Amino acid sequence: MEHFPAPLSRPESDALIDEFERRFDPRGFGLWALERRDDGTFIGFTGLAAVPWAALFTPAVEVGWRLGRSAWGNGYATEAARAALDFAFDVAGLEEVVSTTTRTNERSQAVMRRLGMTHDAADDFAYPLLPDAHPFRPHVLYRMSKQRWLATTRPPR
Repeated sequence: MEHFPAPLSRPESDALIDEFERRFDPRGFGLWALERRDDGTFIGFTGLAAVPWAALFTPAVEVGWRLGRSAWGNGYATEAARAALDFAFDVAGLEEVVSTTTRTNERSQAVMRRLGMTHDAADDFAYPLLPDAHPFRPHVLYRMSKQRWLATTRPPR
């Protein structure tokens, strides 16, 4: 929870999972539990979510991830986000997916760059659900278009 305002309590965590599940049916996508392949250990979540607040880039669908510290640095976020982007463009039929994080979250920004997402500083924004002076309020926005994803992940014919 290094880049979030506070850890969630058990009731808050349970409510968040309930919200993830509620959003799945109407959209056909959502956030998925993430487990290590070798032993099935739950390490976090990843997937797609509609951005639920207004900004210059909304409406939008975001690819996101949140992993426990013990899972950091193993490539899990990148691997899982790639699968989510494949789903976004191949199954859900989306034309663009975004990803956001606080300006100080260098690890997540590195994942976004490894995915080939693009960043334009002119798109950066103040996260609207945090107070003005909060250190996590400044956010960056990365984008991936379906056209770019297909061009960079599919072998030429």
